[in-house]
Amino acid sequence: MLRPGLRIVFCGSAAGTASAKAGAYYAGPGNRFWPMLAKTGLTPRLLSPQAFASLPDHGLGLTDLCQSASGADRDLPAGADDPEALRRKIERYRPRLLAFVGKRPANVFLARTKVETGLQPETIGATKLFVLPSPSGAARGHWDEAPWFALARLAAR
Repeated sequence: MLRPGLRIVFCGSAAGTASAKAGAYYAGPGNRFWPMLAKTGLTPRLLSPQAFASLPDHGLGLTDLCQSASGADRDLPAGADDPEALRRKIERYRPRLLAFVGKRPANVFLARTKVETGLQPETIGATKLFVLPSPSGAARGHWDEAPWFALARLAAR
């Protein structure tokens, strides 16, 4: 899913239950990830979760902070996240932007207790870090599409 020259690598916490079952990213009912990619123009049309392998053709990549477990964030085992593996991936592939899909993976990676959405002051080499609100149906109470549009504008520069 990753290769050099990508505009954005999206990093979630881990595959959710529905995504793990479907073998596709952001496959849960009500997940806004795929519609937001199309709505912001990051993809030319709405893609299905099963089309995730085509994202590098659009300059986009996908990964998760936790590769060894799946499920809701609250159900992930302690110590399952691997921030250093993510850092190595980003250093290797050097995307223009690393966008955390939700605050939890950003908090873990940045070793913070509270992170806000938007562009972050930290970088990994030349890779800028950005935090998005979670598109999960379970996070509807915290939904804001504005950061998704801000990310698309930043990626277009």
